[in-house]
Amino acid sequence: MAEPFVRPDVRAFLDMIAAMPEGEWPPQPAQYRAQYAAMKDLVDLPMGELATVLDLAIPGPAGPIPARLFDARASREPGPAVVFYHGGGFVIGDIDTHASIAAEMARTLDLPVISVGYRLAPEHPWPAASDDAEAAARWVASSPAELGRAVTSIALAGDSAGGQMSAVAAVDLRDKPAAAPVIAQLLIYPAADLGTDHPSLDAFGEGYFLTRKGMAWFAECYAADTAHPRCTPTVNESLAGLPPAVIVTASLDPIRDQGRAYAAALIAAGVPVVFREAVGNIHGFITLRKAIPSGQGDVAGMLAAFKDVLVEAEANRVMLQAAA
Repeated sequence: MAEPFVRPDVRAFLDMIAAMPEGEWPPQPAQYRAQYAAMKDLVDLPMGELATVLDLAIPGPAGPIPARLFDARASREPGPAVVFYHGGGFVIGDIDTHASIAAEMARTLDLPVISVGYRLAPEHPWPAASDDAEAAARWVASSPAELGRAVTSIALAGDSAGGQMSAVAAVDLRDKPAAAPVIAQLLIYPAADLGTDHPSLDAFGEGYFLTRKGMAWFAECYAADTAHPRCTPTVNESLAGLPPAVIVTASLDPIRDQGRAYAAALIAAGVPVVFREAVGNIHGFITLRKAIPSGQGDVAGMLAAFKDVLVEAEANRVMLQAAA
C-alpha cells in the first residue's frame, strides 16, 4: 500500500510532536486543558482585529453557558448569525482556544459569530454538551437584547466534537424549530459516526496527532450512548429536511471517514452538501495555522464555500418568506 501524501509543513509538525516526551497517561482533564490552552499561541495565528468582542452568558439547562460574540462590525442590520462550537473531544478546548478561528469566520463571512463554551466531560458527561448546544442555538435565534443584533436565521458550525454537536443541534432544531430557522451547517472534521470503527482509524490512529488512544480516552470521559442519534447523527431515522451542509475532512485524520460517511448520508437523504478534503493535512488544522501554514489555504477555501452556501440559503429564506 502506497504511503499517504503528507505536506512538508505537516511532516515538520508531526516530527516536532513525535520528539516531545509523552506526558502522564491517562491525563488529568484539568491539566490536559491547561496544556492545550498554553499551546495555542505556539501553533495558531493571532486573533486579529475585530470591531466587537463581547462576552455573554446564555441561559442553559444547568445554569449560565459562557459565550462570546465576534463581529467585524460594531453594529449591523438584521441578518444571519453563526453559532460556533469548539472542538476538543468534549473534554478540552474552550472559547479562548478557538478565538482565532472564530474571529477569522466573523471577518470572512461578514457575520456575527457566537462561540459557545458548553459543559465539558468527564465532569458533565453526554448529553450535557449537546443540551447546551441546543439551548445556545435557540437563544441566539431569539434575537436576545444582549446580542445587540436582530437575527433572521442561524448557521451552525463546529470542529471535531463541535462538528458533531452542530450536526446534532441541526436535527434538534429541525424537529423542534427555533425562533429563527437554521439555514446552513459547517461541519469541520466532525466526529459524526462515533459508533463505527472506520478504515481511517486503522490507517491514521498513530503518528498523525490525534491518536486511537486519545480518542478512546475522550470517549471514556464523554460516556455517550453511541447508538443514540444525539451522539451519532448517522443513526437518525431520517436526515431529510436538514439545512445545506459544508463538510470538511482531513485526509490524514483517524476520524476522516466519519465525516465522509455523514456527507454521504446527508446526500442520500437529499440534503445539499459541499464536501472538501484537506489532502495531506491532519485533524485539528484550523487551530494549527501557525505551525502548519498551508492550513490557512484550507481554511480560506472552507469559508469561501460556506459563504456561498450561506448567501444562497438566506436568499432562498427571504424569497420563501415573501411568497408566504
